[in-house]
Amino acid sequence: MNSSKLLLTLAGAGAAVATLLYVPQGCTPHKSPAAGADAQAAEKVYVAPGKHDEFYNFVSGGFSGQMSVYGIPSGRLLKVIPVFSVNPENGWGYSEESKPMLNTTHGFVPWDDSHHVQLSQTNGAQDGKWAFINGNNTPRIARIDLKTFRTTEILEIPNSAGNHSSPYLTENTEYLVAGTRFSVPLGENQDVPVASYKKNFKGTLSFIKVRPEDGRMNVAFQILTPGVNFDLSRAGKQGSHGWFFFSCYNTEQAFNLLEVNASQKDKDYILAVNWKKAEEYLKAGKGKRLKSPHAHNVWDEKTHSGTSTIEQDIVQLDPRELPGLCYFIPCPKSPHGTDVDPTGEYIVGSGKLAAVVPVFSFRKMLAAIEKKDYEGQYDSIPVLQYENVLHGEVKKPGLGPLHTEFDAEGNAYTSMFVSSEIVKWNVKSLKVLDRLPTFYSIGHLSIPGGDTRKPHGKYMIAYNKITKDRYLPTGPELAQSAQLYDISGPKMKLLLDFPTIGEPHYAQSIPAAQVAPNSLKAFKLEENQHPYAAKGEKFARVERKGNQVHVYMTAIRSHLNPDIIEGVRVGDEVYFHLTNLEQDWDVPHGFAIKGAAENAELLIMPGETQTLKWQPKRVGIFPFYCTDFCSALHQEMQGYIRISPASSNVPLMFTGGQQQPAALQ
Repeated sequence: MNSSKLLLTLAGAGAAVATLLYVPQGCTPHKSPAAGADAQAAEKVYVAPGKHDEFYNFVSGGFSGQMSVYGIPSGRLLKVIPVFSVNPENGWGYSEESKPMLNTTHGFVPWDDSHHVQLSQTNGAQDGKWAFINGNNTPRIARIDLKTFRTTEILEIPNSAGNHSSPYLTENTEYLVAGTRFSVPLGENQDVPVASYKKNFKGTLSFIKVRPEDGRMNVAFQILTPGVNFDLSRAGKQGSHGWFFFSCYNTEQAFNLLEVNASQKDKDYILAVNWKKAEEYLKAGKGKRLKSPHAHNVWDEKTHSGTSTIEQDIVQLDPRELPGLCYFIPCPKSPHGTDVDPTGEYIVGSGKLAAVVPVFSFRKMLAAIEKKDYEGQYDSIPVLQYENVLHGEVKKPGLGPLHTEFDAEGNAYTSMFVSSEIVKWNVKSLKVLDRLPTFYSIGHLSIPGGDTRKPHGKYMIAYNKITKDRYLPTGPELAQSAQLYDISGPKMKLLLDFPTIGEPHYAQSIPAAQVAPNSLKAFKLEENQHPYAAKGEKFARVERKGNQVHVYMTAIRSHLNPDIIEGVRVGDEVYFHLTNLEQDWDVPHGFAIKGAAENAELLIMPGETQTLKWQPKRVGIFPFYCTDFCSALHQEMQGYIRISPASSNVPLMFTGGQQQPAALQ
């Protein structure tokens, strides 16, 4: 089939579209070249032993629920940051301190689907303070502190389902947003037929305020929207600062077989939101306060503990009653990405089923609003005339456009899922300048700083959905496929394939020089305010409080204190409060005990205290030990706990193991 016929098929609806979208999964769209990149590629990505990468690359973990960190250009995995999912490697979600971080109004939720990373900005440039990531399944937003590479806050989003167009942020990190992928019934009566979708289902756009001094988040307001599916979003920049743009599909408001029923219209919309106007309405008291319970979980680095609070309400704005708040921009067809160039003037729509890439002008949009140049309304929200806000269209860009990012030279780079390629084009002239295949079926792409006013350029990373023959086979599921490109010259060049944990969606990169110097090496022991901390071996002890046994344990190379414990009974609740006394960099200690079926291990950083809860269910001697190799005598870093019958009267005894008391000889 030639390109023109294929584009027409792609622009249509129904089963033909669905079939076309599945083609890459059953075939190889491009023959994988033997070399893959030119002979100089290896030199460009080589990072010598003992040397560091130029960029940190923060990658969403998709269905893993986590965030991974890679070095660029080497592609080396540096760290997996636990966020929304429990992590037995370090006890996230298993330790008593971290369990509250995964609390929601649904209870303890040990998993989520993390899609999009955003790095905090000041004056439209990355500032290296925080990384944010969304939870798509149980709607949440998390904040990661880039000093500790640890999740320090998770905020549940109320009145939401499928938190996909999130957590995109404004150029000074005033707000993050969270838009609903799934519209649902809201309010008191939510037990309604699914077939009543058009009448009863609504979406929301949540604007999350970020406190500049410490990053603390709260739901500032929500905007009630028609029952469409919001996909992605971007904030305005410079002249368009004060606006947010959300792509949305399913303006048909279909509720079943969406691949057909939500692909009927030639155009869906980009929703333009004037959040400065929203602030004016809030100040004037035009919002409605609604009961909307949602969990707010915060980590305290002084106590090394998380706390969970249930917030009770939010303020909601209804654009049907508040003129000037929202406007729809028609966009072909089933738009996925919406992206704003570094100047803030151009808004790019990427319709998954579109034969062109439309580029809208912010100034033309303002002029159309001023003239009330509308083609009609959609659920009482004005719809602007497509041609009157259009800067132009990129013709024959490729098949299945999804996402666009920018360099500092006025160029855009768009991923093409169906044709498995990246297309480079000029934002003003709309001319295609270059195209290069990906392997295979690219989803998101990312350029360091490519969504900011000040792109770093140089590299671009493709996060592909299909791997096929790129790596050694590993059974039915293969490694996730990322590819690094050099974009420093007029032509793009493939430099490197590197696997990632799955499934990566969006990622962002930042120069290492903005983050590495601020990285924390150890928590100061004297500042440890954990209520069960033992800040020296002389404080190590065991105490009974009813059926609770609290073990105040210390760890230092190469012993645990206490290392012999007796007088614990079946059915007791045993809390091992382990304090790492080390004050040196990169000397964590681990802790695990045989048979702790309800928990995993602990991994305790220098100067930190963490707690493992264990409820013994059988009589016996149970060994415990350090799980993180720390010294030549690491194997000797162990101990025993004796569990006696529930009716036993064995007294509580313990020792540090350096000198064995007569009572235990």
